[in-house]
Amino acid sequence: MKIFTYIVLVLAVISIVVNITMLDLDNLFEGDSLVALIGILAILCAVVILLIFRISKSIDEKLKRQS
Repeated sequence: MKIFTYIVLVLAVISIVVNITMLDLDNLFEGDSLVALIGILAILCAVVILLIFRISKSIDEKLKRQS
């Protein structure tokens, strides 16, 4: 599961980079730039969820070792 989350995190970072290249700083809230911004925000939310999942798994493993 650890490898899967790392792979998804790498893919998310690649997707963020691709979306950053689509941004037009002159018209940030129009057309493809708006789609890219929404994509970046969605990917960042997914990254936060994955990091929370990883932390919860490590806490779960530590609790299992103690008992």
